[in-house]
Amino acid sequence: MSGTSATFALMSTRYAAERAISPHDGSVSWVVVSSDYELHAEATAFLASLRRVDRSINTERTYAGRVALYLTYCAVHGLDWKKPGLPWLARFLHWLVDEPLPSRAKNKPASPRFRTKKTANQIMTTVCGFLTFCGLQKWVDQETVNQLSEQKYLSYLPPGYDPGEDGQFRTVRAKAIKFEVAVEGYAWLNPEQFAKVIGLTRRARDRFLVALLGGTGIRIGEALGLRREDMHLLSNSSALGCQISGPHVHVRRRQENSNGALAKARMPRWIPVTAELVTYYADYCFERDQVAEAAYSDMVFVNLFRPPLGRAMTYHNAKDLFDRLAKQAGFEARPHMLRHTAATTWIRNKVPRDVVQNLMGHVSESSMEPYVHATDEDKREAVERVAAIRKGQVQA
Repeated sequence: MSGTSATFALMSTRYAAERAISPHDGSVSWVVVSSDYELHAEATAFLASLRRVDRSINTERTYAGRVALYLTYCAVHGLDWKKPGLPWLARFLHWLVDEPLPSRAKNKPASPRFRTKKTANQIMTTVCGFLTFCGLQKWVDQETVNQLSEQKYLSYLPPGYDPGEDGQFRTVRAKAIKFEVAVEGYAWLNPEQFAKVIGLTRRARDRFLVALLGGTGIRIGEALGLRREDMHLLSNSSALGCQISGPHVHVRRRQENSNGALAKARMPRWIPVTAELVTYYADYCFERDQVAEAAYSDMVFVNLFRPPLGRAMTYHNAKDLFDRLAKQAGFEARPHMLRHTAATTWIRNKVPRDVVQNLMGHVSESSMEPYVHATDEDKREAVERVAAIRKGQVQA
């Protein structure tokens, strides 16, 4: 083969993430294939390793796309993906933010979209994880793996981080290639905004979903993974074999949910719910009973208004709902913001942090830090109080 034709063949290679369904049990997994539909063995082995450590199918899908993107970049630029070298990895990182994303508009021109530096960092983290995994399997040499990270001394410790008795854990390995990005604040809805979003919902199912997320602080994946058996909404659930008193919901991690929803927390937990939330659920059940197909699903949240009717509601459906609500409300409203809203509301109402930590399903106490927000009112009150003290109007 001539050099020109060899180069063309190399540049024509593309990789893509594809969903694979087992012919034996129907289970879903993700693989990486070339444009010739050849399985990329190393990438697929990496994805299989994620399943072995019980990572969610959504994480597997995301990682598959990122690895396929890296392999395509290497193929197009004539690089050996096993020995990229730091200069080319740095170029890849910058290419991620410089290269326009594929247009979503099919029949009309649209403004180009670009990845953020934060997204580029996330992709690079996955690529480094992939190469490190390959290093453990001896598919990538150790010299390449060693270049992916560098020693870093932690002068300022994250909340809850234990540096060790002699500070031995202050030195860690950090990514060698990444963009420096500003730490984003944690967005949440104040009571008026939360009430407005609930008021904008036109359907009982959607109203219950919004109220559930904001009232219990559960993650959207946990909500979409709920089964009807998890809804213990009577004052006494002993008939269901549950000794917990009062209405509550159980959050359990299940791998076999048909919509791919997965509770992030590995430990099951239960969360009390209010009488208002019970009423919202009753309204939703009445609405659901009008759709015959929904009777066959034991999932709490199912499609009621467009095909496939009765099928478990997906994250895409939920995101589409919140996008519409945010547009109507005139402010940002994402599912995870309601988790922040619940935690912030509890903290501001003097609920002990260990109780909030349990309700949220956090293992580490340091995970609570993002949810302790200083409001505009808090900051103004602090400044005005100090000013009043200086003027002698109030006592310190």
